[in-house]
Amino acid sequence: MEKKILNTNRKAFHNYEILEKIEAGAVLSGYEVKSARKSNISLVDSVVRFSNGEAFADNVFIAPYEHMSSHVSDYDAKRKRKLLMRKDEINKFSQKIKEKGLTAIPLEVYISPKGKIKFLVGLGKGKAAYDKKETIKAKDVKRDLAREGVRKF
Repeated sequence: MEKKILNTNRKAFHNYEILEKIEAGAVLSGYEVKSARKSNISLVDSVVRFSNGEAFADNVFIAPYEHMSSHVSDYDAKRKRKLLMRKDEINKFSQKIKEKGLTAIPLEVYISPKGKIKFLVGLGKGKAAYDKKETIKAKDVKRDLAREGVRKF
């Protein structure tokens, strides 16, 4: 079994230049896991914050599970979720964020080959408007060249 991608943060690749990536586990409740496995998860405007030697994913939206018990009345879809990373990884990322003004962003959520839900966390530097335009132009040129290559044969 290979990893199954549940959701990608495409806006992060548009707004940030990703310098480094790392895998992190997540502490989720049972209903959140069931909902995430059905791809009812969104990483738009989400960010990773570090405090007291721990990593937390803020603003990650996990929709309420459709068959959730009626006894669960205080479900918060955008609650802070703890990420499981090694201490040295947390220290390295938090130091880089403090020093260089970088941002930690969840890039994608996937199910690992062992069946666990994992986050791919990236360390990103914000892009200026002209950088975003250049990236879009380069992507368009690459796509056009690929089309031309297909048409020739």
